[in-house]
Amino acid sequence: MRSSALTFDRLAYVDRLRHGGIEEGQARAHAEALDAALRDSVATRSDIDDLQRQIREVETGLEAKIETSAANLRVEILRWLVVTQIGLAGFVFAAIKFVR
Repeated sequence: MRSSALTFDRLAYVDRLRHGGIEEGQARAHAEALDAALRDSVATRSDIDDLQRQIREVETGLEAKIETSAANLRVEILRWLVVTQIGLAGFVFAAIKFVR
């Protein structure tokens, strides 16, 4: 069970329910159920900070992968550009030889 930064005063809650006409046993059961629900389902500041840290780590990893992919793509484009230029030069050279 994790500790929650949320403060819930069960005794004050029970007192309010009893003042409203609810029997003490039922009031205590309501208070315990609400306390458990809040403790289990409410995110604390620590939970949010942990999630933010995890998101930053994932973001950093994705940025690195994107940079690597972009660098690989630039190399691939440059390779095709050089091959195309060599092929074009060969075609021009062959055309000049053919014309003569």
